Amino acid sequence: MKKMLSLLLSALAAGFAGAQSGPTMLVGTYDSPKSEGIYLYDFNNSTGETSLLSHVKSSNPSFLAVSPDNKFVYAVNENAPGQVSAFSFDKKKKTLTFIDSQSSKGNHPCYITTDKSGKWVIAGNYSSGSLALFPVQKGKLKPAVQVITHTGSGPDTTRQKSPHVHATIFKKNTNELYVPDLGTDKVYVYGFNPDRAQIFRPKIKQIDSRPGSGPRHLDFGKDGKSIYILHELTGSVTMVRDSGLMRFNVVQEISALPVYYKGAAGSADIHVSPDGKFLYCSNRGSSNTIAVFSIDARTGLLTAIGHQSTQGVKPRNFSIDPSGNFLLVANQDSDEIVIFKRDLKSGLLSDTGKRIAVGKPVCIKWIQ
Repeated sequence: MKKMLSLLLSALAAGFAGAQSGPTMLVGTYDSPKSEGIYLYDFNNSTGETSLLSHVKSSNPSFLAVSPDNKFVYAVNENAPGQVSAFSFDKKKKTLTFIDSQSSKGNHPCYITTDKSGKWVIAGNYSSGSLALFPVQKGKLKPAVQVITHTGSGPDTTRQKSPHVHATIFKKNTNELYVPDLGTDKVYVYGFNPDRAQIFRPKIKQIDSRPGSGPRHLDFGKDGKSIYILHELTGSVTMVRDSGLMRFNVVQEISALPVYYKGAAGSADIHVSPDGKFLYCSNRGSSNTIAVFSIDARTGLLTAIGHQSTQGVKPRNFSIDPSGNFLLVANQDSDEIVIFKRDLKSGLLSDTGKRIAVGKPVCIKWIQ
């Protein structure tokens, strides 16, 4: 009887520990003396505690994408010439295993995503101003079947001499593909036909940003009609309304920078909170802040409500964990991820004091 009771208690304890286990966090990095690939961590979304699980070597995996079934991970290798790599994810061992890689068909790929079926991967090549479409078979990447290269330039002769694709983002549960091009001050809007293996341009070809602003990343409001575009060169956010039939109206422009800040912008990443009530943006330059906005539930308009120091240098990507309780910032130049607690009512952030030491962190993704 005692032995049976002991076994029962052990089983209950194991079940409780499993219930407390949170998602797996993936961190993409730039190569450095302190980093050499993709790192996996266990994340407790009740306490914000983390523990290193494993890592896999890969060259400059600066952006990651997780397949819809959570079985595969894709990474850019931000080199010249560039590559894209595929990995399988072992859910029990919490490890990644390299499958294969393909040419990205350009230089310095900086963004990668999958379509809603997981059968296609799209990567954006920053220096070449192009995007490439890759078929996927059982997680394995096949050579690109389509490459689209943008043309044009912008007024900033230092940063906009040529096109610079900075993201390839599908609108959730659709085949609408949004591609911010920092070099041409446009967000190109494409359709995607998976049956024909084709990315195509609809009648309305782009959303125009102000000259010299440099659109970098974007996110979508919970209403499905509001689009928030972050501009790297000016540090501004443009709220655009999709009025239907691919017609877009600029509704609002607002700064993501602190009011009294006079340095370079260098704005990097943008995310809407899971509940759709708040918007966050990261600012580099010498600002090193996260801007916090509230979102009007009826209009989608933004109101600035604060700026939080990232407690580090050069915040590139940041991510809200799947529970919505925490916001984690990848401070690239201080070799550290800083973990903030989100106030779910106010949207404001507070420093938990928790840190993850990792060299040149630049991308955070999740597997649940």
